[in-house]
Amino acid sequence: MGNNRFFGISANVVLLGIASLLTDVSSEMINPILPMMIASLGGTGIIIGLAGGLRESIPSILNAISGYWSDKIGKRKMFVVAGYASSSLFKLLLSLSKSWWQILAFASLERIGKGIRNAPRDAIISESMPENLGKAFGFHRAMDTAGAILGSTAVLLLFWLLGLSFNQIILIAAIIAFLSLIPLYFVREIKGSIKKDFPKWSLKVLPKPLKLFIIVAAIFAFANFSYMFFILKAQEQFESKAAVILPILLYIMFNIFYTSFSIPFGVLSDRVGRKNVILIGYILFAFTSLGFAIFGSLASLIVLFALYGVSYAVIDGNQRALVSELSPKELKATGLGVFHATIGLIALPASLIAGFLWELFFPAATFVYGSVMGFAAAALFFAFGHYFRADKKISGV
Repeated sequence: MGNNRFFGISANVVLLGIASLLTDVSSEMINPILPMMIASLGGTGIIIGLAGGLRESIPSILNAISGYWSDKIGKRKMFVVAGYASSSLFKLLLSLSKSWWQILAFASLERIGKGIRNAPRDAIISESMPENLGKAFGFHRAMDTAGAILGSTAVLLLFWLLGLSFNQIILIAAIIAFLSLIPLYFVREIKGSIKKDFPKWSLKVLPKPLKLFIIVAAIFAFANFSYMFFILKAQEQFESKAAVILPILLYIMFNIFYTSFSIPFGVLSDRVGRKNVILIGYILFAFTSLGFAIFGSLASLIVLFALYGVSYAVIDGNQRALVSELSPKELKATGLGVFHATIGLIALPASLIAGFLWELFFPAATFVYGSVMGFAAAALFFAFGHYFRADKKISGV
């Protein structure tokens, strides 16, 4: 089934896209309300930064481990299923939380599943459509973010129209998360993925161009602190019920732009090269972050959240596609695992720095910091660009 095609997309990629869509419906019913839920229970900006950082950093080591073991034993699907199941379980526990520290604990542990599944899942995507990596990852990112649109729209309706509590909304989200396990049953391993005489885990087995790009991605990870601060920025501009509803609406718009542009920029990178597209994405993100530091009106926030979504569409899937291209065939999950681990580990200090700047100085300092680091990543990426020899137009490989 993995080799079947639906409108030019591998069946495996479609099935994994459906699983990600359902998971993101669930996750994005939680994400927009998480910072507001923590704040309502007494959590400070630093606690919110810690929560955002932990949610990205906790799975980081697991990304490298699961990626390596997936390559070593020649199996991907078992890690993917375990990852999605683990996330579903901790979302259920999160719905029972009554204090900010319980939210911090379960919201962080929920990301263990992401660490288990991401690298093996991305390896399946890469192996299922090796000739069109940009299109494959763009499709998956689009499905993932379409789920985010549906999820964040659902939380708005559940909160605004039905008046459900945050905990009740998260319980519904947990139930939806368990549904993501159904399409995974039909995913098939790619034949020929089993390896013999597999090398011991070491960064030395990764090629220099890949390691250089991971360094660049790490610098950008410092700029790309938790989305929670963007929501808090919007929340501060409004009062009463609008302080919940309008930030969620802006977050929905972010996801709409993210979804709409993921496939086009993935296809564009297949044609003109990852390097050019990713560089544009870094620069766009840096300017967008600077805009959040300067502007605060509703009209400006609408534009900025749209640009925030476009920059993610440009960067997210194409970074993964470039890592896949720069990784040796027998070490794709390992390379993707190290990539995810690196940016995940940096997410904690990045969000803590953002939180400290928010609390000790002023919110604008957080976004100026993001802008500076975004421009730094763009400059480094440009300087190292000649090393990324896998970054080229792909034509019928």
